[in-house]
Amino acid sequence: MIYVDNNATTPMAVEVAEAMSQAYESAFFNPSSQHQAGQKARRRLDDARETILNLLGAETTRFASDRLVFTSGGTEANNLALFGLGKETNGQVIISAIEHPSISEAADQLALRGVKVRVLPVDNNGVVQLAELDQWLAEPTRLVSVMLGNNETGVLQPIGEIATICRHREVPLHVDAVQGIGKIPVNFRKLGASAMTLTPHKFHGPRGIGALVLDDHVTLNPTMFGGSQQLALRPGTESVELAIGFEKALQLAIEAMPEAGPSMQVLRDRLEALLTDLVGEDEMQVIGRDAPRLPHTSNTAFPGIDRQALVMALDMAGVACSTGSACASGSSEPSPTLIAMGLPEDVVSGSIRLSLSRFTTEPEVDEVASRISNCIKHLRQR
Repeated sequence: MIYVDNNATTPMAVEVAEAMSQAYESAFFNPSSQHQAGQKARRRLDDARETILNLLGAETTRFASDRLVFTSGGTEANNLALFGLGKETNGQVIISAIEHPSISEAADQLALRGVKVRVLPVDNNGVVQLAELDQWLAEPTRLVSVMLGNNETGVLQPIGEIATICRHREVPLHVDAVQGIGKIPVNFRKLGASAMTLTPHKFHGPRGIGALVLDDHVTLNPTMFGGSQQLALRPGTESVELAIGFEKALQLAIEAMPEAGPSMQVLRDRLEALLTDLVGEDEMQVIGRDAPRLPHTSNTAFPGIDRQALVMALDMAGVACSTGSACASGSSEPSPTLIAMGLPEDVVSGSIRLSLSRFTTEPEVDEVASRISNCIKHLRQR
């Protein structure tokens, strides 16, 4: 099997597994306990938290420093941001039309509770359009949430412009940076956001842990109760071992990125060029190609081919890919992201997502292109 579904999750790096194994062998106890064993666990947890913040370019040297709240993953961190951020508890919430389900469906729940939710449109490349944002922010607003890079197309969003508009209106901006960390440089302070989501299983770390990074002035209201952990912002016993795996995975990803980022882009471009040659330029479309994209993501459509039939055929042929977000991949419904881009129905229904990692090789990319071409020919002959 050749794995090109890294936007869903990545295989754990050997070094991360070793670091976590050593952590489990060290028998870290409950970091909230007052005895010496608990204090040892607390120190190690705090060390991991500070290292992660420093690697992300957060401020850790002032008395009122940036904070990091550990969660169970990116979905929980996004939900915590949408339900918990902002001083204007009765204000509107603004998201983009291409957000991950953990944002868009959380926004739907807010709407059911009477919160006004506005959705920023995107152009046909999937780039958020900002013409109305400043005007919308004239109304009381609790939060704006726009992702850094789209999980289906890889298209990057104008976060700098959005942050400037939000800062002028004194409205917090949350950025889901899950797909960008480890692929492109991401500095929390330079990003200009008030909060940022990440999770290490997207960059060869463990599943079951994520984080919400908060700047020093943003207000976060808890959505869970029953403990004082993490300043009661997210109660529950923290896993020191998962935090250590998170820390190690981020260190490795940041160290590798100067070479790995350009390498993944070269391989992605090679894959798209090979598919164009093998399948035919008139028989396929690379979605979002004309916009800046994350280096490892390609959403490629084959009009006239059923995307689910193609993914199943590729699975049988030894290629693991997807039709879009893993959180919605079991659904037969067309992608809301691609629909929001205004793409034709045959493009939406024929698109698959191919996502590489820093461990993907050129021979694998060549073989993936060959197997996709063979499956396309077989499906067109049916």
